[in-house]
Amino acid sequence: MRKKTVRDIDAKGKRVMVRCDFNVPLDKQGRITDETRIEFSLPTIRYLMQQGAKVILTSHLGRPKGAVAESMRLDPVARSLSGYLKISVPKLNDCIGPEVEAFIGDMKPGDVVLLENTRFHAGEEKNDPDFSRALAGLADVFVMDGFGSAHRKHSSAYGVAEYIPGVAGLLMAEEIEKLGSLFEHIEHPMTMILGGAKIDTKIGVIEKFVDKTDTFIIGGGLANTLLFAAGHEVGESLVEKDKADVARSLMKSIEVQGKRVLLPDDIIVSDTVDEHSETANIPLRFIHPKLKILDIGWKTTEKASEVIRQSRTIVWNGPMGVYEYGPFARGTRMIAEETARSPAKTILGGGDTVDALKNFDISFDQYTHVSTGGGAMLEFLEFGSLPGVDILQDAD
Repeated sequence: MRKKTVRDIDAKGKRVMVRCDFNVPLDKQGRITDETRIEFSLPTIRYLMQQGAKVILTSHLGRPKGAVAESMRLDPVARSLSGYLKISVPKLNDCIGPEVEAFIGDMKPGDVVLLENTRFHAGEEKNDPDFSRALAGLADVFVMDGFGSAHRKHSSAYGVAEYIPGVAGLLMAEEIEKLGSLFEHIEHPMTMILGGAKIDTKIGVIEKFVDKTDTFIIGGGLANTLLFAAGHEVGESLVEKDKADVARSLMKSIEVQGKRVLLPDDIIVSDTVDEHSETANIPLRFIHPKLKILDIGWKTTEKASEVIRQSRTIVWNGPMGVYEYGPFARGTRMIAEETARSPAKTILGGGDTVDALKNFDISFDQYTHVSTGGGAMLEFLEFGSLPGVDILQDAD
């Protein structure tokens, strides 16, 4: 799959709307606590500035449900962008309307402006044609660079490209290339590492890659659900008991293909979840009904590490435990470090996975590719594309 990119267009003097993923985490004071998504957007923005485009940035932030929410305005993002770009990036108070049109009309080549949260308008999540047309009317070209939103048919991520030419940003192009490579030649052994809480988001990927994957390493809440479905005691752990039938069916499909599944057979448990929790590393069969499984155990971690060391292709999405707290971070950290050392093709993604790497101070450069999308990455791997990719112009 090849899509036109910003490098295929003449951007000089053009009004170029760039859909970024600035859905960044904020603390109670409205300060950004992780600027990774902003940092990933910079290459495309800088390229367009250098080409003399009038750069119009759009994004959503949070879930304001179609109404203005003061705590979800994009002012902190504008301040962050100003620092990175070393220019003053104005943030407008809306994303459509006469005032926005007038401001853009006065822009000069190389200027950058950030429009207000697109989800302040109810039409955004509905992909409302009127809202999409209003956004599209502000620009000559649309650049989709917010991979994390490409799985949604929203106006700012999809609908705009129905009215003006749409191409991929540099970040989006890399996501398409690196994730798309998994549908071509795969060097074996291939290992898929899956964690996180919900089984529904992982089913499609497992089914899509079950014939290509040699070993599945499963941890986190996902492992709890599979263990529960297999009849194991899981205490008061995070588990989707209503998905037991789905879990059993999934395990059967993997077994039919003759693939190896590495589930925790020893676990880190506690009755509290904080930095001061007292923990125990015990065999799974010894868990007390009042305890919680909060990480994979040491023996399981070593088995997983051995699998990783023998792998030539590794795909990882989701942590092995409650990595945010030191007592339960070891499993995820060891997986991260072992994967970073591996000479294999390593493709990682998911918000929690990326957050864990930052917590452990592990450079993204040590991996083949770190995807900026969580749900978007999983859906791309399941379906081979996404709405926000399909709508862009083909390279041919």
